Amino acid sequence: MRQHRTRTAVALAAIGGLATALTACSAPPAESGDAAATTDFLACMVSDFGGFDDRGFNQAVLAALDTAEEKYGVETLRLESTTENDYAPNLAQSVDQGCDFTVTVGFSLAEATKAAAEQNPDSRFAIIDDSSIDLPNVKPVVFDTAQASFLAGYLAAGYSKTGTVAVFGGQPFPPVLLFMDGFSDGVDRYNADAGTDVKLLGWNKAAQDGTFAGTFTDIAAGKTLTQTFIDQGADVIMPVAGSLYLGSGEAAHEAPGDVVLVGVDNDVVELSPDLADVMLTSVMKQMADAVVELIGQAVEDEFDNSPFIGELANDGVAIAPFHEFEGSVSPELAAAVDAIREQIISGEIVVESVNAP
Repeated sequence: MRQHRTRTAVALAAIGGLATALTACSAPPAESGDAAATTDFLACMVSDFGGFDDRGFNQAVLAALDTAEEKYGVETLRLESTTENDYAPNLAQSVDQGCDFTVTVGFSLAEATKAAAEQNPDSRFAIIDDSSIDLPNVKPVVFDTAQASFLAGYLAAGYSKTGTVAVFGGQPFPPVLLFMDGFSDGVDRYNADAGTDVKLLGWNKAAQDGTFAGTFTDIAAGKTLTQTFIDQGADVIMPVAGSLYLGSGEAAHEAPGDVVLVGVDNDVVELSPDLADVMLTSVMKQMADAVVELIGQAVEDEFDNSPFIGELANDGVAIAPFHEFEGSVSPELAAAVDAIREQIISGEIVVESVNAP
């Protein structure tokens, strides 16, 4: 039996070389205040090029591994990628280390994950934000963020004082565009309900055309784009661009008027409390919860390759609390957002996107 411990690795080159769709299968509870009894199981992750400290979804999966250690008594191995060239070597290392279950974090790992799974049919994998792999040993984990982004767009339009809101992406990948589609639809729905004409900058859903930074890591680019939107009158802006929201935060803090942001992937206030004063809410993928339960299934040998799709109905996606803006969002607007959420869950409102998983 392996000794229970966490092992962390950087890119291989640098070191030398839930709901019905997702049923939890928990290990026996901890005894005497300790973690669950140690099990001979190695749960692993391979980050995307954003690295462990991306204040985003890599960080969320790291937290999930911490939880899984405590809940299931597993050993974990964390392999950090800093470029796309690290993906194949890190996946090879996960297999060589005997990983029983490996989570690859992000759609950019799809090609490398597929190759590793094909070459190692006895190894089990899950990939976040990609549903392109159809193999018996790969479980897609995707999130219909358009549903939660619809709520954020509705909220943004109702909150805006200037009548102009904005969204931009890092690069035009489907999981990015899905956020933008939902946000656009939410703005449109608010305009229809309230009889207003709030303008959206940065995305045309019908044309599938908009503003992109061309990067998920250049924080200065995020600041520049956000400043451009502020200059055009936007006072609520949603960057769907990885760590670029940090640059957006700088621009919001420096703006002459009141400018707020909508975060993505995680509750940004929890990851970046210094931005709490400009973060209206966040569109969250509940990745950590999903990964913990997937590890539990794998520990109990109940792995399957059926996709997990996070939705509002199974709490796989959500919007974060308003935190410091709790008193700034009117009770009427908050109630309207809650009502829209229930209408989406019931099917009364159907959020559609060509980028849906």
